[in-house]
Amino acid sequence: MRIVALVPGKIGDQILFFPTLDDLKRVYPDAQIDVVVEPSAKAAYRVCKSVTDTIAFDFDDRNSLADWGNLIGLLRDREYNIAISPKRQFLPHLLLWLTGIPTRVGYQGKGSFFLTAAVTQKFQQSPVARYHDLLQGVGINSPVPELSINVPASDITWLEKEQKSLGINESGYVAVYDCQSSTYPIDSWRQIVQSLQEKQPSLPVIAIKDADNETFVRGMLAFFPDLKVMFPTDAGKLAATIAAANLLVCTDSAPMYLALALQIYTVALLEQETLLESDRLIKVKAPTGKIADITPQTIMQRIWGQE
Repeated sequence: MRIVALVPGKIGDQILFFPTLDDLKRVYPDAQIDVVVEPSAKAAYRVCKSVTDTIAFDFDDRNSLADWGNLIGLLRDREYNIAISPKRQFLPHLLLWLTGIPTRVGYQGKGSFFLTAAVTQKFQQSPVARYHDLLQGVGINSPVPELSINVPASDITWLEKEQKSLGINESGYVAVYDCQSSTYPIDSWRQIVQSLQEKQPSLPVIAIKDADNETFVRGMLAFFPDLKVMFPTDAGKLAATIAAANLLVCTDSAPMYLALALQIYTVALLEQETLLESDRLIKVKAPTGKIADITPQTIMQRIWGQE
C-alpha cells in the first residue's frame, strides 16, 4: 500500500495534518505514506512519526508546465494507491487525475469531479477535524486522534547540552518567541519579560531564536543583556526546546503549533480568532485585528490567571 498526501502551507499547517496521517498509519500500518509539501515546510516532518518520505514542491510558485509535469511523472512512477489533497482548487484535483492514482480524495469544490471521493469541508470545525474528515473518502470514520509529535532522542540530547551550557537546571524555564513577520513591539515584550522575571525570579526566561527573527532577539538583548537565548536549528530541536518549557509566550507561529502537540501551557498573541482549542492554550486576541494593540497588561493578566 502506497499513500501520498499533497499538503500545501507552512509548518503549522503540516502539524495540524499529523493526526490525519497518524490515523492512516493506524489503519494501514505497513503502508508507505509520503507527503508533497512546500520546501520551507519539509522540516516539520522531522517530528512526524507516520511519514516515510517528503517530496518538496512549491505550490505557490509560478510553476511551468514542465514543473507540474515532473511532479505528475514522479507520482505516477511511485504507483500510489491512494492520494489525498486538502487544497480546494481545480489544478491540484486535475493533477491527481493525471497521475492515474486509483483512489483520489479531496474536498468538494472546483474540480472535484476529478476525484473518486469528495468530502464536504466543515468550516465550523477546527482545522485538525477538517483535515481528518478527508479520511471519510477512504472509509475511515474514527474519532480525531490527539495532536502529537515525536521528538527525536538526538534532539533531546542536544537540548540537555544547551541547558547545561546556559546554566538552566531541571526546574524548567519560560520561553518567548516572536516571528519576523510580527509587529508586536519590542517594548511590550520588555514589559512581559520584566513581569515574568519579577514574579518568578527563580524561573529563567529564554528567547527562542531562528533564522528569521534576528530583529526580535536583538531587541530583547538590548533590554536584557543577560537574557538566555536558544537557537534550535531544526524542527526537532525546536520541539525539544518547547517540550522542556513550563510556559511558552508567542505569536501565531510554528512554536505555537508544536506546543499544542506537546501539551505545553501557551499564551498565544493572535491577530484573529482561531478554532484551535486546548485546555493549555490561552488565546489573547487583538481587539482591533492588529497584534500591536494587545497591551502587555492584558497578556500579563492572562499569564497570572487574572481576567
